[in-house]
Amino acid sequence: MNYQETTNWMFNQLPMYQLQGASAYKKDLTNVNLLADHLDNPHKKIKCVHVAGTNGKGSTSHMLASILQEAGYKVGLYTSPHLKDFRERIKINGTEISEDFVCEFVAQHKSFFEANDMSFFEMSVGLAFDYFAKEKVDIAIIEVGLGGRLDATNIITPLVSVITNIGIDHVQFLGNTLELIAAEKAGIIKPKIPVIIGEYTPETKPVFLAKATANKAEIYFASELVSETFPSDLIGDYQEHNKKTVVQTFKILNEQTDFKVSLENIKSGLLHVVKNTGLLGRWQQLGENPKVICDTAHNKNGLEIVLNQIQKETFINLHIVLGVVNDKELDEVLPLFPKNATYYFCRPNIPRGLDADQLQEKAFSFSLKGNTYDSVTEAYTESKNNSTKEDFIYIGGSTFVVAELPLNKES
Repeated sequence: MNYQETTNWMFNQLPMYQLQGASAYKKDLTNVNLLADHLDNPHKKIKCVHVAGTNGKGSTSHMLASILQEAGYKVGLYTSPHLKDFRERIKINGTEISEDFVCEFVAQHKSFFEANDMSFFEMSVGLAFDYFAKEKVDIAIIEVGLGGRLDATNIITPLVSVITNIGIDHVQFLGNTLELIAAEKAGIIKPKIPVIIGEYTPETKPVFLAKATANKAEIYFASELVSETFPSDLIGDYQEHNKKTVVQTFKILNEQTDFKVSLENIKSGLLHVVKNTGLLGRWQQLGENPKVICDTAHNKNGLEIVLNQIQKETFINLHIVLGVVNDKELDEVLPLFPKNATYYFCRPNIPRGLDADQLQEKAFSFSLKGNTYDSVTEAYTESKNNSTKEDFIYIGGSTFVVAELPLNKES
């Protein structure tokens, strides 16, 4: 199979949370352990940092990788989901895994995948570990896919664990309270491995402390320990918390491991995240006059910060291109959106996408008004047609809405 056929097979043959949601969620780590054994346990041959959290784990992972690259290390980076191409998930020093490696890996192990009903995510994790081990990376930043305790990445023993924050999201898997979700994320805390907590609430802090104590793991609350951060090319307001988390992580790596990262490396790495790692879709500007911003924020906590940031902008009219997936708690999310905006409702082009008419109807009950469109592209085009140079266009609501935009160029 060529690359397109290979990735299509991966996406279509087996459960993929990005497309299908609940049916793709595995209830234990049996399968991924079986796969790791089959691959000769590549995850045991690499040093890792493990990053979990409701929001910010992608940005934090990319910041960590960028800084380590600035320090001269060969850095693997595994993140999800991808926006344009599957290979975005697996990078070394910002360069995506080759199409050939993906094709050869799947061809070599396809019969094993089929015989053991491997999920899309399990295959992807196995591929990442195999690639990083064969390429002999100095260190790999491994982002959790969903939750923590039962996530396929959770077979690693990292140098340090990082949990960015806890918010209400993916309640059908992780629970519907902050305490339950924190317990799932805290599942990445390992015996005697230090853990950095980015943000906490009165509900989540005791959960983290209890899990760390049970595992004899040192725990560090970055929001209490870090007062100074540095500028970054990731300019969303929410990056302030992520930067503190990153600074604290390097304090621990410098003190407790052989990795040495200077203050200059940290400053330079934070300034060049996009250049070093290729991160897309985080308060990303796609145009000016009118200013166009897209962001992958998709739950209450993330959207709250982004929508507050929009209010700091100067504009005459606000245009919001909005689409969501069908498992979002709209009663939690829609009240956050401003009523004095023109909305362009659309459906992201994945099976989980919520129908634009349903979104429009629900939004109308919160006094959010606008028309529906057949695609993200059509909605975005119409928003530009209706805008003057002094207006502001925001596109978001879902990672998968942002994925359909022309992210690599102004448009």
